[in-house]
Amino acid sequence: MRPRTIPGSSGRPRPLRLLGDPALKEPCQEVTEFDDGLARLVEDMYATMYAARGVGLAANQIGVPLQVFVYDCPDDEDRRHLGHLVNPRMVEADGPVIRGPEGCLSLPGIEAGTPRHDHAVVEGVSAIGEPRTVTGTGFFARCLQHECDHLAGGLYVDHLTGLRRRRALRAAARAPWAQGLSGGSGSERP
Repeated sequence: MRPRTIPGSSGRPRPLRLLGDPALKEPCQEVTEFDDGLARLVEDMYATMYAARGVGLAANQIGVPLQVFVYDCPDDEDRRHLGHLVNPRMVEADGPVIRGPEGCLSLPGIEAGTPRHDHAVVEGVSAIGEPRTVTGTGFFARCLQHECDHLAGGLYVDHLTGLRRRRALRAAARAPWAQGLSGGSGSERP
């Protein structure tokens, strides 16, 4: 058996794009080349996610507009789910809608109760083009929905309304990392 490496161990962390960066609002492009560059991107994404202490990361969060995300996320039974998806497509998001705490590496330190389905199924392929289907429940289902949203140009705050949305955006505007942000399309700012 060939020894397996730890995901991200050969990657390098890249700078994260933060709320207000236009890269986060644009839908990502389909991956068409399954080459060493894609393998390197996946490794860098793992390294970035681990360095930032996240449980998931989409490629546009490091400024790469491709349909790729990585995850290392527990479910509600504390089972670990580790992997990546290329060209993912949400095929099911069902079950009860649960409002639970959600944060994002592109809004560091900001968390809000966000409604998400308790079950999700995502289909895609691996970095070498092998078909994959990933099923998640609870917190892992939340992660899958969150990352698919990123690839479509969305953020978890887009699911917030009323006071929750105003509080999250106000906290983001006051955060130390928000200094000097351009504000993107303007919809991110309170």
